[in-house]
Amino acid sequence: MVAQINRIKRKIRMALAAGLILVVSALPAFAQNLPPVISDDETESLLHQIVSPLFQAADIPFRADRIYILSDNSLNAFVTAGNYMFVNTGTFLEADNVNQISGVLAHETGHIKGGHIAKQQLKLNNMNKLMVASLLAAGATAAASGRADAAMAVLLGSNSSMLTNMMRYQLEDERSADESAVEILRQTKQSPVGLRDFMKKIQKQNLLGGYEENPYFRTHPLSTERLNFFEKAAANSKYHSETTMDSKFKMVKAKLAGFLLPPERVWKLYPQSARTPEALYAHAILYHRAGRTKEALQTLDQLAAKDPQNPFIDEMRGQFLFESGRVSEAVTAYAKALKKRPNSLEMKFGWAQAALEAPHDKKTLQKIITTLNQIQLKRPNVSAWMLLARAYEENAQKAAALYASAAFSYALDNKEVARRQIAEAEKQNPSPEIKLKLHDLKALLDKKD
Repeated sequence: MVAQINRIKRKIRMALAAGLILVVSALPAFAQNLPPVISDDETESLLHQIVSPLFQAADIPFRADRIYILSDNSLNAFVTAGNYMFVNTGTFLEADNVNQISGVLAHETGHIKGGHIAKQQLKLNNMNKLMVASLLAAGATAAASGRADAAMAVLLGSNSSMLTNMMRYQLEDERSADESAVEILRQTKQSPVGLRDFMKKIQKQNLLGGYEENPYFRTHPLSTERLNFFEKAAANSKYHSETTMDSKFKMVKAKLAGFLLPPERVWKLYPQSARTPEALYAHAILYHRAGRTKEALQTLDQLAAKDPQNPFIDEMRGQFLFESGRVSEAVTAYAKALKKRPNSLEMKFGWAQAALEAPHDKKTLQKIITTLNQIQLKRPNVSAWMLLARAYEENAQKAAALYASAAFSYALDNKEVARRQIAEAEKQNPSPEIKLKLHDLKALLDKKD
């Protein structure tokens, strides 16, 4: 348990260091051991704009709460059972434009459309049964012949055949997903050029990695084979690779690079002499990371002059001010951002966090509590439970504060502490609403046992 708590705490520190909000409790159980999940409104907004039409074309219900961004700078995207989609930050960092990301995610959408995850699971289950049978056969051979080498031959022969069949199934699924991707892109009036170009990047990474693709022990078809398919598809497409979202993509890419990559690499990508909006975005983040708050804020001023209606610039200003200890100014910046984007959960969290630290009156305290509860209702995150516990305690709502603390402990899998906090909360004459929440939390704890 201690190891798991430390792992989650480490994830929280990583997320805060990156300047992005971490969502732990919203993750499905099977994804708990994946890299840290970041929740950034600007990046998610772009990702949803890319994925939504792809799902619509594939006749798949779009659910924003099943799409996650992993804080992993390697190039990867994948889907799992339940139509969950995971996209590494490295996919944004390696891509050159939206069309490339659309191509990759159209391929992953093709896997969902083809039901490949469920099929692969069924094949794996059958493979496990066959492996047990091969072990029994190998044992029988050893007993009958008295020779271990004969048993090993049976075992290796059976397993080799099963593995070859499994890889063949995977290859068929990959080819099917490729074909679906091209059709989905056609339906959404997008070019396969981006998917072709992204495959070239993957092929280049393979070569730089120093390994050869094996026709039997690979999980995807040969890059050259796939490239030929996409080359033909691109040649036959009447659509262009440029989209109206490319300017948003450039900003998102600069933001992720600024927070997640080593500063020296970011300066190479966005030289100090560059004055494009994305370069200024990256520069501001680098100045902030270096503790040069004045230069960071001045750079944001230059950026805001180019795009005064961009709420994410105001949000970034709020973050810089808050993390430099200027909490009252941060509240103002977050409030300005929320006027432009009133439904942003991340901006609401930023405002609530800053407002709780800044001098505030009773009315503001109640607004903080209401805002944090709205966030937890729509997309729970661990840090919000901590803030809620503080706000309730300050508002003399002892039972509610203990409930929020128990929810925080539960999110960290510290079940014994959560049970003690629930028991203490029940002694505080909780309101009917808090009493119901405590009951539900106890049920969750019992289910975990």
